[in-house]
Amino acid sequence: MPKLPRISGSDCISVLKRMGFAQVRQRGSHVIMRRGQQGCVVPMHREMKVGTLAGVLRQAGVDADEFVRMWHG
Repeated sequence: MPKLPRISGSDCISVLKRMGFAQVRQRGSHVIMRRGQQGCVVPMHREMKVGTLAGVLRQAGVDADEFVRMWHG
């Protein structure tokens, strides 16, 4: 598993959008993203902790390697 980057919530959302997720709604500082039946909740923090990002990716069913590749590319 690669070392996950410390990125902002908005950066995480932009990478998830490139992976086919769409923003469904937002309540307060939490954005709900969905791709088919798979969904996740992304907190809009200035800098997400690595464990929080790992939890978001686990919810979304996204491989960490794939996420890091999409973030860099």
